[in-house]
Amino acid sequence: MEHRHGIAVSPGVAIGPALVLDTEGVLIPHRDVPAEQIDAEIARLHRALDETATAARGDRERMTAKLGPALGNIYAAQQSMIEDRMIRSQIEARIRAESYSAEYAVSRVIRDFVRRLEDAAQRLPDHNAAEARRRATEFIDLERQLLAALLGHPSNPFDNLKEPVIVLANDLMPSDTADFNPRTVRAFATESGGPTSHTAILAGALEIPAVVGIGRFRSDVSGGDIVIVDGEEGVLIIDPDEATLAKYEAKRAEQIARPDRNESLRDKLAVTHDNVRIRLLGNIELEQEAAHCLERGAEGVGLYRTEFLYLNKTAHPTEEEHYAAYTSVLRTLGPTRPVVIRTLDLGADKFSSVSGAVADEKNPFLGLRSVRLCLNNLDLFKTQLRAILRAAVHGDVRVMFPMISTVDELRRCKTLLNDVKDGLEDAGIPYKRDVPVGTMIEVPSAALLADVLAREVDFFSIGTNDLIQYTLAADRNNEHVADLYNPADPAVLRLIRLVVQAGQREQAKRPFEVNVCGEMSGEPLYVPLLVGLGLRHLSATPRKIPELKRVIRDLKVAEAERLAEHALSLESARQVSSYLRANSAV
Repeated sequence: MEHRHGIAVSPGVAIGPALVLDTEGVLIPHRDVPAEQIDAEIARLHRALDETATAARGDRERMTAKLGPALGNIYAAQQSMIEDRMIRSQIEARIRAESYSAEYAVSRVIRDFVRRLEDAAQRLPDHNAAEARRRATEFIDLERQLLAALLGHPSNPFDNLKEPVIVLANDLMPSDTADFNPRTVRAFATESGGPTSHTAILAGALEIPAVVGIGRFRSDVSGGDIVIVDGEEGVLIIDPDEATLAKYEAKRAEQIARPDRNESLRDKLAVTHDNVRIRLLGNIELEQEAAHCLERGAEGVGLYRTEFLYLNKTAHPTEEEHYAAYTSVLRTLGPTRPVVIRTLDLGADKFSSVSGAVADEKNPFLGLRSVRLCLNNLDLFKTQLRAILRAAVHGDVRVMFPMISTVDELRRCKTLLNDVKDGLEDAGIPYKRDVPVGTMIEVPSAALLADVLAREVDFFSIGTNDLIQYTLAADRNNEHVADLYNPADPAVLRLIRLVVQAGQREQAKRPFEVNVCGEMSGEPLYVPLLVGLGLRHLSATPRKIPELKRVIRDLKVAEAERLAEHALSLESARQVSSYLRANSAV
C-alpha cells in the first residue's frame, strides 16, 4: 500500500479499479512515401484534419450544451488549432518537401511547436511558464488525435467502458475529459496539473473527486489495481490493505448518505434553534453551478468568481461573453435571489495568459494581481463592469472588488464604476444604476481599516483564504510552512471580529451586510465560531450547504457567543482547534 499526496481540487471519496492512461506515443509505421504518392498522402492528411476538426467541434457543442459555454470554450482553442491554416500548411509543406508520410509530418511539425514552448517555459516567470506548458500539452493532444485519425485507431479510451473506473494520468487532455461521465469515471488523479487547470475545474463542475499535481506514480500502478482517491485530503492510495479499504468504504458511505440525511432541509431556512436567521449562499465559478445552489438549498450566490472566463483562453472575453455568463446565472436563480459578482481576481497562483500585464515578478502574491491588475488595465476592467451593470437589470446583482488594501484603491474602483454607468447612460444601453457595491476583506490592512471602508460600500465579504495567508505570512500550498496556515489562529479570529464589529456599527445606521466566503465558512467545525463572532451571512461551495444548514439549525446563538468569546481568549491555533473539536456536535 502506498499513499501519494497532491492538490485536492474536487472533494469526495472514490474507490475502484485503475484505468492508467498510456503515455507511449502512437507507433508511426513509416517515415517516407514515394514521390508519386505525395498528392494522395496530402489528401489523406486533409481527411484526418477535417475528421479531427469535426470531432473537436462536436466536443465543444456537447460540452456547451451539457455544462455551458464557459466549459465549452475549453475546446474552442483546440478546434482553432486544428483549423489553423499555418499548421496545416506547415504539415503539408513537410510532406511535399521531404516526402514524409502524413503521420511523420504531423509528428515533426507539432513536436517542433512543443519544443519551442517547452524551451520558452524555461525562461519565463512561473505564471507564464505554466501557460506555455499548458499550450504544449494541447499540441501533444492534437498530435495524438491526428495520428489516431490517420491510423484508424480509436482516440477516446472512455468510449467502451463497461464498469466504473478511476482514471490515472500524467495529465488529462481536453479530448479526454470531453466524455467524462460520473457514472463511469468515479474520480481521477494526475501527476501534473494545478487547481486552475481545465480538468480540475471540470471535475468540480461534474462533482467528480479529483487530486492533481501528485508527481510521478503511474509506474507503481497497473490497470485494474484497486486505488482510492480522497478529493478532500488530496490523497491517492494505491493497493490499499483491508483495514484502509474498510475505512474509506465507511467514509464514502457516510458521504453518500449525508445528502439523503439533509435532503429534508433543502427548502427550509437556516435558522438557529433559538430563531436567529443565518443566510446561506453558494460560491460558484461556472454558470451551470447556479443550478447546484438551488439543488442544495442556497438562498443565492455569495461569491461568483469570474476568473474562469479568462482562463484557458487565448483572448480577452468580450463584453457579450461576460454578459451571457452573468445573465445565465440570473435566469437560473430568478430575480429575487442575490448574486454577488466578484470582479477579476487574476494573478499569483491563478494567472492567465490573456492578462498580459505583468512581467517577471519576484513575489507575485504581493505584486500586480487582482484589483491592482484591473486598475492597471482599465479597458479590461471597464468591459467587465459594463457587462455586470447590464446584466443587473435581470436580477439582484451586487458587484464586489477583491484584494482591496487601501481606501484610495476602493475609491478608484467606485469612480471607474460611475464612469462606466455614465457611458452606458450616454449610449442609451439599459443598465441598473443602483447596484450595491461591496469589497472583499482579504488583507490585514483592509481588516484594520474596516470602519473606514464600511462608509464607502454596502457590504463586506471576508475572504478567509487570503486573509489567513497574508496575516500569518504562510502559503498554504508550501509544504514547508503549511502548518502555520490555520483558520483557528487567534490573530485571524481577532481580525474577523474587528471586521464584524465595524459592520455592526455601520448596520446600526443603514442596511449593511458582512459575509464570509472563504473555505472557513464551508467547514461545519467553524460555523458555531463564526456565528458566535456575529456573522449572519455565510457563503460556501453548494455541496456543503445542506450540512451547514443542519449545524445551524441545531445551534443556539448564546452558546455560540460563549464559544467564540472563549476561543478569542486562547493563545494559539492549536488550543483553539482543540477547544472547537471538544465542543463540536458535528
